[in-house]
Amino acid sequence: MFGLLRKIRLKITGYQDIEKLKTMGLKIGEGVSIQHGCLIDENHCWHISIGDRVTLAPNVHILAHDASIKRATGYAKVGKVEIGSDVFIGAGSIILPGVEIGEGTIVGAGSVVTKDIPPKVVAGGNPARVICTIDEYLKKIEKQMEKAPVFDESYSVRRGVSAQMKDEMNEKMTEKIGFLE
Repeated sequence: MFGLLRKIRLKITGYQDIEKLKTMGLKIGEGVSIQHGCLIDENHCWHISIGDRVTLAPNVHILAHDASIKRATGYAKVGKVEIGSDVFIGAGSIILPGVEIGEGTIVGAGSVVTKDIPPKVVAGGNPARVICTIDEYLKKIEKQMEKAPVFDESYSVRRGVSAQMKDEMNEKMTEKIGFLE
């Protein structure tokens, strides 16, 4: 009955009851942002540890068990998931059991993390692999920012961006990207 209520809550609101998961053993740091549609394995949440200032973008799934072998072997695989501090996990990514993501790492959108990712790198893909270091990535972004337009916070939905400002953004993004404070 309670499992059904949790599923209904997630379906309606798009959010899990993180406080409930914490009482079940989920370890979660300070300043964590868990966005709409994220799913943290409630059946084995005590195997999951999330550091400080982590962002889980929309629809990230963190799994601490894998029941794909249950019918064949009679057993499900379980594994710890450790996410370091200052990690960003992009939209739609899936974190599988038994992996550690090092601090300061960026995991690109849509990635499937099947193995450990070291600290301070950018990783992405299926399966996720290291693409570059954070320092290399930031240098690339700094070069892009020299050519691309930079917009202040007033250009965000949160700050009530106007139709005229939206048009202005699109006109200025001749290289297809810009940056928002």
